[in-house]
Amino acid sequence: MKISRRKNTKTSDLHTDKTEQQIESELDQNIKVLKELFKDCSDIVFRSFKAGENKAYIIFVDGLIDTKSIQFHVLEALEEIEQELHSAKSVKEKMLSAGTVTETEKLDELVKQVLSGNTGLMIDGLETALVIDAKGGSRRSVAEPETETAIRGSREGFTESLRVNTSLVRHKIRSNRLKIIAKTVGEETQTNIAILYIDGLCAPELLKEVEKRIDRIKIDGILESGYIEELIEDNSWSLFPQIQNTERPDTVAANLLEGRVAVIVDGTPFSLVLPATFWQFLQASEDYYHRFHISIFLRVLRVLFIFLALELPAIYVAVTTYHQEMIPTNLLFSVAASREAIPFPAFVEALIMEISFEALREAGIRLPKLVGQAVSILGALVIGQAAVEAGIVSAPMVIIVSMTGIASFTIPRFNMAISIRLLRFPIMILAGMFGLYGIVLGSLVILTHLCKLRSFGVPYFSPLGPLQFRELKDVFIRAPWWALDKRPTQTIQHDITRQKTHSKPRTPNEI
Repeated sequence: MKISRRKNTKTSDLHTDKTEQQIESELDQNIKVLKELFKDCSDIVFRSFKAGENKAYIIFVDGLIDTKSIQFHVLEALEEIEQELHSAKSVKEKMLSAGTVTETEKLDELVKQVLSGNTGLMIDGLETALVIDAKGGSRRSVAEPETETAIRGSREGFTESLRVNTSLVRHKIRSNRLKIIAKTVGEETQTNIAILYIDGLCAPELLKEVEKRIDRIKIDGILESGYIEELIEDNSWSLFPQIQNTERPDTVAANLLEGRVAVIVDGTPFSLVLPATFWQFLQASEDYYHRFHISIFLRVLRVLFIFLALELPAIYVAVTTYHQEMIPTNLLFSVAASREAIPFPAFVEALIMEISFEALREAGIRLPKLVGQAVSILGALVIGQAAVEAGIVSAPMVIIVSMTGIASFTIPRFNMAISIRLLRFPIMILAGMFGLYGIVLGSLVILTHLCKLRSFGVPYFSPLGPLQFRELKDVFIRAPWWALDKRPTQTIQHDITRQKTHSKPRTPNEI
């Protein structure tokens, strides 16, 4: 074992030394090094051909390039050359229609570019290699997002292609102020990411902090944006999400226009938006597409039901266990009659039902889509009815748990909904131990934590804490668009004016 480990280390060091060297003018020597580096990589293609009087090689990953583009713009174009090639510049002039063509003099950079889906071109006699951007292969087409469905609004959703995703955002914001910074994260995966912001709206301190945290990531691989989210958030021990994830380009565009930063990761349709506040997770993109009367109703409904999703089972446990005098007499008799044959206290009963409901919900997600919904709905009905008839749980508890489940579904963002679902259990424990006093104590702890939490320097509970009256018109309610003439000041210090002129509609008397 020790000998094998020593040999592997030497081989790894050898490969590292070779990739750090400069590209030599002798083509065969360069190809020998590359073939040794890509040994046992059956998807790496080395194709030799004649470029004028020079011998040449193209290197690419099979399945990641557009072979027709390489055939037409590279192979056919260079094979038609008759004279000897002496510089990379003269080669680039012959491939002006091949898209982006860059130069590199280092083998490690060439290897990274090839593994990223680009095509490497090496010509005998030249100490410079060319990198041709001709990415292709099979990719999922743009489709409607599955996790953020909307009645009204754009049906476009991000895909797993970084360049497609940035183009979707560029299509929404057609301004030269939209900047896209490219970075690579992951020692082994070399995952491409893009940092998007609008110059003049995004605070320079925020952008600098985002770049610093991303540059600080030293990990072997990034396979999803959740890796980056967990590595750059302010408080990793908090149950509450501090970075919003979305697969909707219009959501990203709207947040960029409010001075926030977006991080798009290659290989996943979920992009990150930061900083985020608590109230963002209770807002849906279609709130801004409906008329404001509908949006106000839906937002008030969500605020009410997030309270029910967190504390309704705990309130039932506390009232039925410690505070029966708070229940109306007729209702108290009904609840007592239904609980007469139940062998468990209310807390244990609630715990059994909540855990069962969460298990059914998880099973519905993991099962195939066609049967998942049927299993989760029928399973809840059948198990609930059977448990009541068997005398394991009472009928009121089934109603309470069902209402709690419905309430959690009203939260638009999954990561906030699951945080509320997790916090429901400690609140239930406090209610079972101390009654309503325990609920108040748990709620105060959660509220204090929310007020202390920050997301990239922005108070998580703003604009409610600290209080900013002017910005409350886009928190619990959504004011008419003509009243939303200012951008939020949590992320923007300059250029807070959203509407240059007051666009309030005129009344019939003013027309």
